[in-house]
Amino acid sequence: MKLNLGKKLIGLIVVFSICLFGQTLLPVFSYASLPDELRLLAGRETDLEVSAPVDAIVSDDQSEVLKVKAGTRSKLTATSRQHSIHLHPQHEGTTKLTWKLFGKIPLKTTDVLVVPDLKVMPGGQTIGVKVKSAGILVVGHHLVRVASKAPVSPGEEAGIKLGDLLTHMNGKPITGVTAVADTVLESGKMKKPIDITLTRQGKVIKTKLTPIFDEEDQAWRLGLYIRDSAAGVGTLTFYAPDQGVYGALGHVITDMNTQTPIVVGSGEIVQSNVTSIAKSESGDPGEKRAIFTKESKILGNIERNTPFGIFGKMPVNPEHSLYEKPIPVAFAHEVKEGPAEILTVLDGQKIERFTVDVVHVSPQDKAATKGLVIRITDKRLIDKTGGIVQGMSGSPIIQNGKLIGAVTHVFVNDPKSGYGCFIEWMLEDAGVVIPNKQSTNLKAS
Repeated sequence: MKLNLGKKLIGLIVVFSICLFGQTLLPVFSYASLPDELRLLAGRETDLEVSAPVDAIVSDDQSEVLKVKAGTRSKLTATSRQHSIHLHPQHEGTTKLTWKLFGKIPLKTTDVLVVPDLKVMPGGQTIGVKVKSAGILVVGHHLVRVASKAPVSPGEEAGIKLGDLLTHMNGKPITGVTAVADTVLESGKMKKPIDITLTRQGKVIKTKLTPIFDEEDQAWRLGLYIRDSAAGVGTLTFYAPDQGVYGALGHVITDMNTQTPIVVGSGEIVQSNVTSIAKSESGDPGEKRAIFTKESKILGNIERNTPFGIFGKMPVNPEHSLYEKPIPVAFAHEVKEGPAEILTVLDGQKIERFTVDVVHVSPQDKAATKGLVIRITDKRLIDKTGGIVQGMSGSPIIQNGKLIGAVTHVFVNDPKSGYGCFIEWMLEDAGVVIPNKQSTNLKAS
């Protein structure tokens, strides 16, 4: 009994000591700097910056997938709180890194996915975006004037809300606004309600909607404002020639009235021509003004609309590219604060390079928006645009000869600065790289 009590006492002392010792390390030790997941490119050596006195160990049976250079752990001091772990991914596959505090105490395990090395063509071209939703989007209610009664909205009374996507009427898929008008007319004449199927925040809902005859317009009405398409201007981020796919915009397309993401039924991106620039000012984001017509050259289709942009198939690299050959990409852990450049169009279809600074990098080992903060430093771009303008979203960000991300948003009160997303997440949504386990948490419905 005494022996057992002694062991318990020693155990408590050890635990207390570790906790106390851990508190003294707080100024230099950041547990968050050790990633939960890590994606690496086969054959490309990289340095992973960590803020902890740790070694990274790969199990012997997985050493053919990843090697860690011995002796890469350096001493942390009050003035130097980071050190590099040199990683050399050998072949495609999965493995685990075990992080050991002072090379002795197991602290954390990181899941590692080594994917094939890849290169893509940076974009920069201004594109016209035409999207048809997978149904009819409700963007408002309106009142129908009825004889001897107060005006009423049948759609609102049926529980239909702004942002709802109507997908079926009387069991048949809705193919467009014209089909809706025909169904409403038939239902009104027969004095029968329409069976409506809709989606709301990912949930399927069914209801019945009875058209009312508008005495003023002499027509049957639903009391709903609806839309089945959207159009705008953005920037192509990359073209992946090996897969024949592209990524653009860097952020989700939302309906201008409801601010809900558009569920893509079909769509296309087309060649576009910048005609003028409205400069950004504090509190008033500017915009690229561009034209595209029905005759504009179709560059690709639109298959997905996600938090990281639009994606689809593209048969060839578009014209006016600044690059003759694909360039490497950099995953999130490789991006550093410091100089970079963006590619974008200010006039016509001519792509130009402009200098920027990456002023902040948010560590991300799973998909999340707003990974970068950039600041425009190019005087000519500032003079022309005031900084970042609408339509510049998707402009590729290049650092040290690698594509690292895309411009996504402007700071409204400081248009010289804005957010960017890591190219890693765009490549994932394009289907170019394999998703990590946790990176599927952030996807558009």
